[in-house]
Amino acid sequence: MPEGKSYTGKDQVEIYCHGGRQIVRLIQDELISDGARVAEPGEFTRMAFLAGRIDLTKAEAVADVIEANTDTSYQAARTHLLGTYQAHVNSIREALVDLIAEVEASVDDPEEDIDPDETTALTDKTNVIMADIKELVDTYRGGRIINEGFKVAIGGRPNAGKSSLFNLLLRQERALVTPTPGTTRDYLSEWIELDGFKVNLIDTAGLRQTGGPVEKAGQKSARQILKEANLIIWMVDITRKTWQTQLKSDVEKLPDTSILLLGNKIDLVAETELKSKSHGGLLLLRVSCKTGKGIADLKKQIVSAISDRMPDLTSGVVVTSARHRQKLSVSLRCLKSAKTKIGRNESPELTAFDLRQAITAIDEITGKIYTEEILGRIFSKFCIGK
Repeated sequence: MPEGKSYTGKDQVEIYCHGGRQIVRLIQDELISDGARVAEPGEFTRMAFLAGRIDLTKAEAVADVIEANTDTSYQAARTHLLGTYQAHVNSIREALVDLIAEVEASVDDPEEDIDPDETTALTDKTNVIMADIKELVDTYRGGRIINEGFKVAIGGRPNAGKSSLFNLLLRQERALVTPTPGTTRDYLSEWIELDGFKVNLIDTAGLRQTGGPVEKAGQKSARQILKEANLIIWMVDITRKTWQTQLKSDVEKLPDTSILLLGNKIDLVAETELKSKSHGGLLLLRVSCKTGKGIADLKKQIVSAISDRMPDLTSGVVVTSARHRQKLSVSLRCLKSAKTKIGRNESPELTAFDLRQAITAIDEITGKIYTEEILGRIFSKFCIGK
């Protein structure tokens, strides 16, 4: 593949051979003995970026496509790779360039006050750009879930059935289940997929006042995990006579996050005893980890909790990178500062400076402006040879 038309933008040769490991290893050893070397992580994509074949958003999308392990994460990465996201970011930049051109036009006659109608027009245009960036920043709430997964922590008192539920959702005997309270001393974490979403499922130690040093350490860890979770599934054993009193006390101590109450062991309770379907305004689902009854409804509730946080994925304009969100936030702050200066009729040079800073932040997303440190961080996450 000749220079300028290859993926890297340079002269490039690809060798096709049988896929057996030994054959590939022999060919690789032969090439290295003749002076070649193994590529660094992301080196080919880095060369493509430096050659201008792709921008930085598409380069990062290459890694996201490779690492995608659900349909949702793949679709989001694919739309970034196809350039939909890049086009939207570039449209914001073009609007900023047009705005700064209008502001700088008044620099030629600094003694002349800006016409009130012109001030209003500049403010309106600034508001439109700010709203566009704000909308993009807000998509990160769901984009982070796409990229990092949705964290679901299973909490409750000892012997509520947390580990049984964990195993049931995983479809394997991952957690040790015994009748002895406090069996789970430390948390267990696994990944599952629900309706195309990546879910980080965490089984935590049972919370109670008693227990030895090891169990108490596990309980401390459990409380921290509950604070960091996107959704807490709080399990109760509804065969206990005091479960409603305990539940009220426990819920008051839980972090201020999404909570789904789960009453376990309905196979041991008569239907006449199952009255309320809510507790303190929170939905109370009934399940049996022994028979599997109610688990399908639980999965639907988890998916619903995820969907409520997700942006519209059909547009392809979703921020999945913390780096992008940070740069967009910087651009937004600069625009707010510029808007204030426009409203106060301050020097156009100062307003233009804020707008240029906003453009710089956008350019760091697409790679028009970059440092070796930024590139090093991005491409170090790639697979070797990508």
